[in-house]
Amino acid sequence: MTKKKPVKKKKPIIPAFKAGRPPAFNTPEELQAAILKYFREGVTEKEVIIGSGSKARKVKVPVPTICGLCFFIGFESRQSFYDYEKKEGFTYTIKRARLFIESHYEELLQATGSTAAIFALKNFGWKDQQIIDQTVREVKVTIEDD
Repeated sequence: MTKKKPVKKKKPIIPAFKAGRPPAFNTPEELQAAILKYFREGVTEKEVIIGSGSKARKVKVPVPTICGLCFFIGFESRQSFYDYEKKEGFTYTIKRARLFIESHYEELLQATGSTAAIFALKNFGWKDQQIIDQTVREVKVTIEDD
């Protein structure tokens, strides 16, 4: 009986390494602090007209956006921001930020009826549809000959 020589593992040609940048935020608290800074300092304001005719007036309203938030806190895309939602511990922080922005669009819709707000809310999963509940009943008719 002959002994088999141990097979030597070949070294990979390309060394293994993690691709991509290191995470921008290591803890949910770091991300939360950056998000709060955006809501306090980075949100742009837009002039909107409230009312009509002689009662019309211009007011400035804050318009936070997902893209504005992502850009302000240093992400290169919305997808990177959404990917943080999948990281352990970050889900709550991301969902709250998205909900806060969504609530602003909802308020803007109530104040101005803006179609832009409608479009933005649809991107948050809102639906512009009518639901018609139609119930069909079975009716039995018996015809008798006289």
